[in-house]
Amino acid sequence: MKLVDAHCHFDFPRFDRCRASELEAAKQVGLVGLVIPGVKRPDWGRVRDTALAHSGLYYCLGIHPWFVSEHSAEDLECLSQTLRAMPQRCVGVGECGLDRLRGNMNDQYPWFEAQISLASELGLALVIHSVRAHDEVHATLRRLNWSGRALLHGFSGSFQQAKKLIDQGCFIGVGGVITHSRASKTRDAIARLPLESLVLETDAPDMAPEGIDAGSNSPLYLRRILDSLCEIRDEPPDQLAGVLFENTERLYGQSLW
Repeated sequence: MKLVDAHCHFDFPRFDRCRASELEAAKQVGLVGLVIPGVKRPDWGRVRDTALAHSGLYYCLGIHPWFVSEHSAEDLECLSQTLRAMPQRCVGVGECGLDRLRGNMNDQYPWFEAQISLASELGLALVIHSVRAHDEVHATLRRLNWSGRALLHGFSGSFQQAKKLIDQGCFIGVGGVITHSRASKTRDAIARLPLESLVLETDAPDMAPEGIDAGSNSPLYLRRILDSLCEIRDEPPDQLAGVLFENTERLYGQSLW
């Protein structure tokens, strides 16, 4: 069984004292790779260095909606120049997007739009953060004629919202939220969506599965998410894992193992 964590903040300080041991433990339960998203320019070097220090790790570079106020047009130009150089193991643009619960969405739109355009121009995957903004994300992708590959990470929403995003070229990130029985709307959506549209992710150290303390999530728990997915879809783990692995490679446009 080969599992890829499609979205994991493995560069964060939470892993500094245990990165190698947690990665090895995750490999023992099937993990063969993970993708680290970037969230702001000062962290891009750390993201890159963390990925390049371990086999099977890849990364993206982007500006997260929480941090747009900390950036300038110069940072967008730096992002563009860096990605055009096609750095080793860099597989996407992001994490970028819209968040209704933190910051001002009107301020976030130009940054999201610029990164959509950059990903489209360079043919890279787009990694999207969307909180209470799925309809706005869909409308923005449609308005900008998005026709590439994107990850709507940490999905928590309805079947109808997910289906619209899939029709616009998005894969749906399945994470720890589905392990919580109270998340009935999201669990129902994930159970009904085409398997070919799903990828596994932890968003570690955040988005912890049920029973794991907040801020203590790890790629080690990706198998727990897979087990919950098997439960709600009533499909065997080996079959699911194989398709999910292929989906993640299609999302990022290259072999990840």
